[in-house]
Amino acid sequence: MTVTIIGLGLIGGSLALSLRQHGLAQHLIGVEANSSHAHRAQELGLVDAIETDLTAAVRRADLVVVAVPMDAMLAVLPAVLDAVGPQQVVIDVGSTKRALLAAVAEHPRRSRFVAAHPMAGTEYSGPDAAVQGLFENKTVVLCDTECSDPDAVLLVERLFRELRMRLLHLDAAAHDLHTAYVSHISHLSSFALALTVLEKEKEEQRIFDLAGGGFQSTVRLAKSAPATWVPIFRQNRLNVLDVLDEHLHQLQHLRELLVREDYDGLAAQIQQANYIRKMLP
Repeated sequence: MTVTIIGLGLIGGSLALSLRQHGLAQHLIGVEANSSHAHRAQELGLVDAIETDLTAAVRRADLVVVAVPMDAMLAVLPAVLDAVGPQQVVIDVGSTKRALLAAVAEHPRRSRFVAAHPMAGTEYSGPDAAVQGLFENKTVVLCDTECSDPDAVLLVERLFRELRMRLLHLDAAAHDLHTAYVSHISHLSSFALALTVLEKEKEEQRIFDLAGGGFQSTVRLAKSAPATWVPIFRQNRLNVLDVLDEHLHQLQHLRELLVREDYDGLAAQIQQANYIRKMLP
């Protein structure tokens, strides 16, 4: 199978590595707007060739993967669908879905597109962030598959199963709501914590000297690129605002318990929070 991957950053590059590792792609074509990233992707062996003509890259592929930032996705995906034939399959790997699916809802090749979101990643970006095995034992969400041709859905399901991923089917609205809770708010909280510490702790070296595992794991996501996350927050704004309001409410409640020196109440809240252990492996 020939696969064209548009966008050779963390997700696109890692997917290229996984497809090659599992023997799912015999030829990998890359499309990358950043010329230095394109050159680095070839140096790293992520793809076999770089193509600068989007239409040519799409027409040469059996499967096309769109792995660009979400705002760019709104323009790139329709252009990809303009170029595909009736036997080709297109997927995205984006973190929001309602706006994207609305953008291609009336496209004549909409049925060749399967909306996908592999729930995997790190705080790093660019081709050098690509890692082997990023998707193993992770969940991939497939959205609104009733709008896609059955053969396209079957191919995509088989591909992700070969990558040892768990499949979950959701509609686009449910996907965006749930990812606001389990992913998007985590990044906002991490950005806020980093800004708080940087504001209060002016001696930068002191931060590094004192930072333990808890701080490092909590603030790790603050290293994530704004070019990736601002478009996600923009497209999922209402859900993120709803989750953020609840998060602020919980923080305010914890603050009030501390103000009142209600340590029994604080212990009860921490105990309740511990139930998250039953939900996470």
